[in-house]
Amino acid sequence: MAIVTPQKITTFLMFEGNAEEAMTFYLSLFDDAEVISITRYGADAPGKEGSVHQATFALAGQRFICIDSPAKHDFGFTPAISLFVQCENEAEIDRCYAALAERGTELMPLGSYGFSTKFGWVNDRFGVSWQLNLPG
Repeated sequence: MAIVTPQKITTFLMFEGNAEEAMTFYLSLFDDAEVISITRYGADAPGKEGSVHQATFALAGQRFICIDSPAKHDFGFTPAISLFVQCENEAEIDRCYAALAERGTELMPLGSYGFSTKFGWVNDRFGVSWQLNLPG
């Protein structure tokens, strides 16, 4: 019998008002994706009422936490930290890249760069950086 333990280290994504939109978008990209929990700011909370106080979701078995920060800040996401996805086939890498690049920024267009069959790197419309790889 396998022992299920919580993930010790979890990627934490801080948004300023569009956490739920981003989470819903990411869930649409992967078959094995689900919202695990979500709490929202109430009327007397520091965040905008109804926005995400904290949500936990999973993409392909990997858990993430996201929030809508009630505090404005002068920083955002950076490509120095990215989500690296090993795609199973060419259809998956093409589909994910097209969706993530829409209204985003292409850092490395899909192509063969010598280290994989097909690779692409993009900052999505929310600023989160994704590397998509088709090994082989």
